[in-house]
Amino acid sequence: MTLPATPHHTGHPGYSETLPGLEESAEDARKLVRTALAAWYLEDLTDTAILLVSELVANAVKHTNSRVIRVVITRPSERFVRIGVVDKARVLPELAKPSTDLLTSGRGLLLVDALAERWGTDLHRWGKQVWAELMSEPAR
Repeated sequence: MTLPATPHHTGHPGYSETLPGLEESAEDARKLVRTALAAWYLEDLTDTAILLVSELVANAVKHTNSRVIRVVITRPSERFVRIGVVDKARVLPELAKPSTDLLTSGRGLLLVDALAERWGTDLHRWGKQVWAELMSEPAR
């Protein structure tokens, strides 16, 4: 079941949406990212941001058994856009080690690491948020 990406304002400023823990949720996550970036006049970040959110959703769906995930897009500062995916697992993501397996899988976090200005994981009592930040030009 796929839900429409209806952004919910979440603070200074931000958008979030709770989605099923399914691969199909990546499309709704991409819509949410497009909506947030358009609202902030940061469309130039769209291609990279939708690739990042796609990888973060794929990792949450593939490596956790969370029935739902939460996609969060915020502006922690004027210079950064943060894209996060929250799940119920407390297992930390790890960058893949170079191997022949990378030809078919395991490249997600390597891609996040290459595209994001910085990325990380915030652990919570009930799970974690894996996030990636993109640098944006300050508003004029």
